[in-house]
Amino acid sequence: MLSYNTQLKKLILPEYGRNIQRMVDHCLTIQDREERTRCAYSIINTMGSLFPHLRDVEDFKHKLWDHLAIMSDFKLDIDYPCEVIKAENLQTLPEKVDYHLSPIRYRHYGRHIELMIAKAATMEPGEERDALISLIANHMKKLMLAVNSDGVEDAKILKDLASYSHGAIRLDPATYHLHEFKEIAPAPTSGKKKKKK
Repeated sequence: MLSYNTQLKKLILPEYGRNIQRMVDHCLTIQDREERTRCAYSIINTMGSLFPHLRDVEDFKHKLWDHLAIMSDFKLDIDYPCEVIKAENLQTLPEKVDYHLSPIRYRHYGRHIELMIAKAATMEPGEERDALISLIANHMKKLMLAVNSDGVEDAKILKDLASYSHGAIRLDPATYHLHEFKEIAPAPTSGKKKKKK
């Protein structure tokens, strides 16, 4: 009767294939430690030949020895040429990264716009502050257009700007106009086909 892979034991590292796993299983049955170690070196050479493009990668051999230990379920008792991974370290989870989340009033503007508005609100009145406010307001309009392609009223942007700055930045929509952003259509590709000669 035929045996199918689906009926066989699940491979621990399937990228090496079933024959390498059988070699590892055979190595575990060898009683003599020296012979078992020689067998392990042969397996490592065979594993390395499966990925010749990685031979020059630093620590490639070390990775192979780790994989051999994993494939043997950490039961292979040999003299390893390097420190191999321990079973308890195989399932360790990385340390949790703390994210400092703080509420964003209008998510489509993002955190950086809030920080820039706060900075502009504390600046001394002058040309530099006016230029920064103009850049911020126009960028806010671009960000708003990204979520509302039907168009954005300048008055809405200027109202949001005043709200963000707690009234420190007030621009009159009747006299202050933001840039008009237009969507540029991609250049048409020539649909002409070359005639065969």
